[in-house]
Amino acid sequence: MPVKPSNQHMQSGLLNALQSDMDRIAHATHHDPACILGRRPGNTNQHILFYSPDTLELSLGKLKTAIPRIPDSDFFIYRGELESLPEHYLLHRIDQQNNHHEYHDPYSFTAQISDYDLHLFSEGRHFHIYNILGAHKKEIDGISGVHFATWAPSAERVSIIGDFNGWDGRRQPMVSRGDNGVWELFIPGVDNQALYKFEIRNRDSGEILSKTDPYAQQMEMRPRTASVISEKSSFQWQDQQWLTQRKAYDWLHAPMSIYECHLGSWQRDEENQFLNYRELAQRLVDYLKETGFTHIELMPITEHPLDASWGYQTTGYFAPTRRFGTADDFRYFVDHCHLHGIGVLLDWVPAHFPKDAHGLARFDGSALYEHQDPRRGEHRDWGTLIYNYGRNEVKNFLIANALFWIEEFHIDGLRVDAVASMLYLDYSREENDWIPNQHGGNENLEAIAFMRELNTATHECHPGSIIMAEESTAWPQVTRPVDIGGLGFSMKWNMGWMHDSLMYMSKDPIHRHYHHDKLTFGLLYLFTENFILPFSHDEVVHGKGSMLNKMPGDEWQRFANLRLLYTYMFTYPGKKLLFMGCEFGQSGEWNHDKALEWEALQQPLHRGTKQLVSDLNRLYIQQPALHHYDFDHDGFEWISCNDTDQSVLAYLRRNETDTIIVILNFTPVVRRDYRIGVPMSGEYQVLFNSDSHHYAGSNAGSDASIFAENSGWMERPASLSLDLPPLAALLLIKT
Repeated sequence: MPVKPSNQHMQSGLLNALQSDMDRIAHATHHDPACILGRRPGNTNQHILFYSPDTLELSLGKLKTAIPRIPDSDFFIYRGELESLPEHYLLHRIDQQNNHHEYHDPYSFTAQISDYDLHLFSEGRHFHIYNILGAHKKEIDGISGVHFATWAPSAERVSIIGDFNGWDGRRQPMVSRGDNGVWELFIPGVDNQALYKFEIRNRDSGEILSKTDPYAQQMEMRPRTASVISEKSSFQWQDQQWLTQRKAYDWLHAPMSIYECHLGSWQRDEENQFLNYRELAQRLVDYLKETGFTHIELMPITEHPLDASWGYQTTGYFAPTRRFGTADDFRYFVDHCHLHGIGVLLDWVPAHFPKDAHGLARFDGSALYEHQDPRRGEHRDWGTLIYNYGRNEVKNFLIANALFWIEEFHIDGLRVDAVASMLYLDYSREENDWIPNQHGGNENLEAIAFMRELNTATHECHPGSIIMAEESTAWPQVTRPVDIGGLGFSMKWNMGWMHDSLMYMSKDPIHRHYHHDKLTFGLLYLFTENFILPFSHDEVVHGKGSMLNKMPGDEWQRFANLRLLYTYMFTYPGKKLLFMGCEFGQSGEWNHDKALEWEALQQPLHRGTKQLVSDLNRLYIQQPALHHYDFDHDGFEWISCNDTDQSVLAYLRRNETDTIIVILNFTPVVRRDYRIGVPMSGEYQVLFNSDSHHYAGSNAGSDASIFAENSGWMERPASLSLDLPPLAALLLIKT
């Protein structure tokens, strides 16, 4: 309530001087309450002013000396002996429900954020800003509490509200740190797991917003939206050997087979409820060891309000979702994977964020994290907002977040979602719905600079970490170093190869000879980037059908086609990615609301597909010829790419010591005595046959060993004749 001081106090002149400040505090509009509240070191006032709404009595110190109330107000003023008070004095409060509270005055503590930290943040170079902003348990002068800080430059007032102060924005307004827009306050006695938000009053409009903490490291379970106080983790990591090896990880030449996974629908319990991170770790690691994948890529596990967004509309960038447990539960997940030789990659979404009122959207009543103009600040298709990459503090938020997951959770790399939408100002926009850059082009120069800084920082701070781009255009040098003009990503998804391959495989084999170029065109650009070959979740949703049901023909042919497609992927240059369920040929589209169709593994064709993928994984890992030069011309050579009439491809995969011959027959016809040229004569062993009875195939085609003659063919010095199984592939190696 507004202050109405008595004539007696007015005569002192003190309250006259305080009147304006007191009114603004009472109306929760004051930008710097510490200028008159409490007693900080260096304050020479001969009084201490307190603001305590809904209070019957307020007293000071161990003796509980009564503090007089300023009449007709919620202010109390102490004018006793100040020199004898400790620096951080105790207050005793009796509220209107006659409950007793004891606490240290927050306004007796000095600012905790250094000017250097603020300077680095303003320049966008504070890569550990998540240790400064947000809410952090700490002890100051022997007194434990929580230090709160946030960035809200357009705020007139910022308060901490929570279950510890009745969600009342009048009680604990924060202290402004000046033009940098940072606000902070240390509140003693706040407990672990307490709920909180920031209440922000915009200085121009007077709008009052209730916002979750952008830097919160724990959030409530949806649909609730409060941030949660969490203590610094004491988790005992055991993966030091893995991290040491990662620093020297030669990912360019190492095998990488990625299992893309949505934790909420991989498996569930008997009541269709989510599993905990720890239980998922046990089950997934066992499964990945069985099937031979080297890495798991998690669809976003950052906190998000809507299950149906699959995590791509994030509201808690620094908080693992509570759906599957606590942050330490997730640390266990990563640690368990590392202890069993499995890398962990995280899907990361710096391209956009949702408009939820409690999130980043108009955080301080202004377009703070986003652009003001919707032509730059909004994705019409997705109903989301676009980050302002040109603002240092926003760029700092994102880069620090990327490093946070690598440092705090030992993540091995990030897959950056929707890179194309960041690169182009006119991405998915009508002709007049975008603003050109300063040179008149459609390139988003600020986003490009951000990506280069992101990749430089992650690779310099954490050698061996991998940053992958989901980028669907022909933008040049996505995976080339920044210092030669590239974007600096480690790898890029090969979307062109994926679309061409699926389009080709969808055709009835009788028509495939008309589309043979779909299988050969990719070699024209294959080695311009470091490519991953992705069959991801995006290909098995929204009416696109499962991988199995993209294949033509009867049931046997659909499974044979799928086995052939996977063999093609595992023998084609590039790292591999397969979405969960695709490895056993799930029949239905992916549904995020339930577990995969594990019952399908009771059927031989599904079991055979899973066994095929497992064997391909092991072959890919065990044979350097199939992975050492995944990104280099030296690892691939055509034997035959022009046999359109019979829809057959043949090529070599090789390294310095070994050569593997791959022959793929894309028709349901056994090709008898099919002759191909080979590098030398002698005995060749059949390493792999995708039509084997082990995979529920027909077991056709050549088996065991084949002898090549000194008879030139296809411009090679030797040749061999073999039977090609229908809709299948053979892999041969010289013995």
